Amino acid sequence: MSETVPVTGDQPDLEPDRLWTIPNALSILRLFGVPLFLYLVLGPHENAWAVVVLAVSGFTDWLDGVLARALNQTSRLGALLDPLADRLYILATLVGLVLRHIMPLWLAIVIVGRDLVLGLTLPLLRRAGYGPPAVHYLGKAATFCLLYAFPLLLLGTYDNQTAYVAKAIAWGFTIWGSALYVWAGAVYFVQVTGLIRRPVATPART
Repeated sequence: MSETVPVTGDQPDLEPDRLWTIPNALSILRLFGVPLFLYLVLGPHENAWAVVVLAVSGFTDWLDGVLARALNQTSRLGALLDPLADRLYILATLVGLVLRHIMPLWLAIVIVGRDLVLGLTLPLLRRAGYGPPAVHYLGKAATFCLLYAFPLLLLGTYDNQTAYVAKAIAWGFTIWGSALYVWAGAVYFVQVTGLIRRPVATPART
């Protein structure tokens, strides 16, 4: 199980005043890529360029974390922007794949529904005096599979031998990634249920 730290008044804070940093700028750049990605997928159907946008987003996601640690430029804004960009890219990709009839609607609903259900547990955790649990290794594996699956599904729309191979690999990653995503969600839900039943003595700050 992943570790969950109680939310108390002694918990160290991130720098609240460091808004304009290089990592934050990269995160904002990633956010601007979301509408561009949707335009490329739903407008001119430029799947190859859409994959490039996803690749650039993945690289900047890695780079802003490295720079934040190396330059000591962590901030509250950065802690919010990074996961926000990740979720928006996943949502945008699912919307594009469903509207292009590349992925069935029910599968997208399962993936998004899992996040919605877990998101509803956060206020309950906060009320019980806990912060959100650390990411479970199953969740990391699921995200890894899905991030490989999405661009390969787009490349699989072309009509050539390479696309056929990409499509087969993509669905392998999609099936495993979706299964692990739901499994990780179930593990998280069980953990949250146990924590809510054992609130900490010190109430969470409001």
